[in-house]
Amino acid sequence: MTVREGPENAVAARPAGAGAARARHAVASIGRATFLAAVAGFFALPLLWLATAPFDAHPTITASVPEFTLGNFRALLDNPYVLSSLGNSVLQAAGSAVLVVVLAALAAYALSRVRIPGRDALLYVLLLLSSVVTGTAAMVPIFELATRLNLVDTHLGVVLTLSGGLLPAAIFILKDFMDATPTSYEESARVFGASPLQILWHIVVPVVRPGLATIAVWAVASVWGSFLTPFILLRDPEKSPGAVILYTLYTEGGSPRLDLISTFSLLYSLPVVLMYVFVSRKYGFRFHGGIKR
Repeated sequence: MTVREGPENAVAARPAGAGAARARHAVASIGRATFLAAVAGFFALPLLWLATAPFDAHPTITASVPEFTLGNFRALLDNPYVLSSLGNSVLQAAGSAVLVVVLAALAAYALSRVRIPGRDALLYVLLLLSSVVTGTAAMVPIFELATRLNLVDTHLGVVLTLSGGLLPAAIFILKDFMDATPTSYEESARVFGASPLQILWHIVVPVVRPGLATIAVWAVASVWGSFLTPFILLRDPEKSPGAVILYTLYTEGGSPRLDLISTFSLLYSLPVVLMYVFVSRKYGFRFHGGIKR
């Protein structure tokens, strides 16, 4: 003999199941929030140290309440190469960004509009070579070439070397923006006698401006933090960028001067952060098709 559940038993079971589901959902939400807070704290601690150590009279490797002082900035400015290194970084980063944006725009537009056999394979080969044959592996032939061209100890040598390493990836990224632009405006301009350069400057460039801004920010950030190339090609400390001068802020015994290093790191990171905020507010970075637009 079986006993059937009545309506009152079903009503009683339903709230119990709903309560268990809500409890599981609350536990899962708390677990996700705890995990995300731990990850955020892990990445925030170095930034917190960078924000507090320059104003601490006796900074250590741990983040703590600083003993407020501005003496670290005065001591840093006593170094004769600090301000000139920031100017050198601006010069090399801006020069490389302009060269990369201009050449990448011309090459990407040509590869996007001209159908040639093996075009896609060429792009992938250039991208592969730029990621493999760079850095330490390529410094010996690069230094030999710079010596033969009298580019050692010059800003031009650093700009050309760094721009050459960034160009393949910049062309590859910018071609995606060029492919997404409609060709109807270009055809109308061509009917009225516009040259290819006029079409590129007056029609294509305004449309792909977010892509150009993305390439410019990426190029500046890459050159701004570059150490190996300027360290090898530049011999005069007055021409060295900030990434190289930062390497000299150690004692004679090789111990890091945390007060000077933290202060210089804060000053050195501010221009890139401000540039990114400005460009992001002006153009906006959005993801489309896996590539920033």
